[in-house]
Amino acid sequence: MARNATADSGSLIFKSGLFAILAGFAFLIFNQFSGNPDNSKTPRPKHLELPDTTTVAAETNKNTQNAPTVPAEILPETDGELVQHTYFSLSYSENDEQASWVAYHLTRARLNENWAERPNTFRPDPAVHTESATPRDYSSSGYDKGHLCPAADMAFNENAIDETFLMSNISPQVPGFNKGIWRELEELTRDWARRFGQLYVVTGPMLRQEALGQIGFSKVTIPSYYFKVLYAPDQQRAIAFMLPNTVSERPVMDYAYTIDAVEKSSGIDFFPQILKGLNEELEGSLDKNAWPINRQRYEKRLKSWNLQKQ
Repeated sequence: MARNATADSGSLIFKSGLFAILAGFAFLIFNQFSGNPDNSKTPRPKHLELPDTTTVAAETNKNTQNAPTVPAEILPETDGELVQHTYFSLSYSENDEQASWVAYHLTRARLNENWAERPNTFRPDPAVHTESATPRDYSSSGYDKGHLCPAADMAFNENAIDETFLMSNISPQVPGFNKGIWRELEELTRDWARRFGQLYVVTGPMLRQEALGQIGFSKVTIPSYYFKVLYAPDQQRAIAFMLPNTVSERPVMDYAYTIDAVEKSSGIDFFPQILKGLNEELEGSLDKNAWPINRQRYEKRLKSWNLQKQ
């Protein structure tokens, strides 16, 4: 009987040991394939880095600021490259290395803002795929870098005024013209925008007319005439101008025409989406009295502005 008890005891120990071995092996297998790996061998999950909120806000503002704001319906039809900046759009003529027209929305509210500092940093326009003219093209040419969309019209913030110094917005102008009658017309346009609340403006060189020559390595065309077409949507008024690229002593209104006349000379269809149907008659009408001028500004041009050569 004693021998049988010993045998039974040994058998129990053997079975217990075998069970422990199997249980340990099972634990290792479970630990290997379970969702809780050994941290000493498996890298910890990386920390999720959230973008800085100030950076996100800045990028959002930047993208919003750079989005074009010019109403599509005021753009003329074009056969050049359409280039859209934040506050003006243009059609770039590669053959003439300048815009054939520039269009923008001029408002009383923007003109009443504090003026941003004028940068005076003329530079090529990177948005022109065929490359724009450069400031060097104008060096020692005897011609001014004349703005098509004036810097003063876009002085309501730094980005807006800075865009006007892109060379796609520049055209060669006789100094006495740029600083004389062209300046007077620009200032009158701002007067009218303040009076009427808003204006749609399209302006540019008359590239179909015989040119005065070319300047620079890029062979920038020197226009013989410039146009400016204005439409006051709230008052349903329109007027257009064609001015020779030279010093003038004549009143600005001597150069006022119907939109139809400027379309015929320039080959450009102005405000095609607006001046149609009942509004189409505005293209053939001209009421100079609806656009009051400042006589003192005209006298200042004769006595001072026309005499500025630099």
